[in-house]
Amino acid sequence: MYLCISGFLPDSSEDDSLKFELELDSSVNDEIVNLLGHKSLNAMAEGE
Repeated sequence: MYLCISGFLPDSSEDDSLKFELELDSSVNDEIVNLLGHKSLNAMAEGE
């Protein structure tokens, strides 16, 4: 499993922001999950 972090603008305005993709080593997954306030990668995936 890998992390895919996405978001949406709060209103219907046109999105002209910069988009990018970044591949991280899976060893940092736990740290990212903790920073986002989730208990585990699987628990985080339940809401997607």
